[in-house]
Amino acid sequence: MNWTTLVSAADLAGALEDPRLRLVDARAVLTDPAAGRAAYDASHLPGAVHADLDRDLSDHSVQGQGRHPLPQAAAFARRLGAWGIGPEHQVVAYDAGDGSMAAARFRWLLRLLGHREVAVLDGGLAAWRAAGLPETARAPAPRALPPYPATDFDRDRIADAAQVLARIGEPPGWLLDARGGERFRGEVEPIDPVAGHVPGALNRPFALNLRDGRFRPAAELRAELAPLLGGRAPSEAVLMCGSGVTACHLLLAMEHAGLPGARVYAGSWSGWIADPSRPVATGAD
Repeated sequence: MNWTTLVSAADLAGALEDPRLRLVDARAVLTDPAAGRAAYDASHLPGAVHADLDRDLSDHSVQGQGRHPLPQAAAFARRLGAWGIGPEHQVVAYDAGDGSMAAARFRWLLRLLGHREVAVLDGGLAAWRAAGLPETARAPAPRALPPYPATDFDRDRIADAAQVLARIGEPPGWLLDARGGERFRGEVEPIDPVAGHVPGALNRPFALNLRDGRFRPAAELRAELAPLLGGRAPSEAVLMCGSGVTACHLLLAMEHAGLPGARVYAGSWSGWIADPSRPVATGAD
């Protein structure tokens, strides 16, 4: 095992008995915070623990940083230890389907601690079930470890509002927004109190990275994503969405396509509009 982006259901099934493997069920439903845990309790991959988007992958005590503020690194490290996850493990996260809620978010957070061997199950539980692979309702009792040995997230891989604001006016390609087109344009806004997007952002809905619930081939994605950067290196790009969750899906797609290094604006749109002085654009541009 040396999976760092995606892993197929077949390959994962062949490694279920490997003692280095750790599985994380990150199923989440934005409109029903209890739904992910309930689905996990009903059935999950053998040996998987459950990571809750709101409790484990966010810190809602933080104000002004969007709907899913980053958790404290120390708290996340303790949670990883309680799940029996250490630097030596191959970790695979999955959710109900395409990785957007919220397997890619878990992967990004673990990468921010410096962990390399963490991947997302391509197609998620839907692909696993389609292959007729085993599930269980039995919750594991992982052997707890000390907190994951990292003192902080890699802040060079996280963008904040001030950094985004400072780049407004640059030619397009530095900021990619993973929300659906109608939300980006400001035509509808079912979640946040203000509609629109950051001026200068380009829209790349995360769903375009998928075909039948799985990530499209790397070459196809690279052919579409690379031109969006406007000649920049991927490390110069910032990715955002509504609250820093589906932006991680776009990050995973870029890495799968061989375009690593982009940063995620953790607060994303919901964090941006927390300050009414920040500019807002609507329409396609």
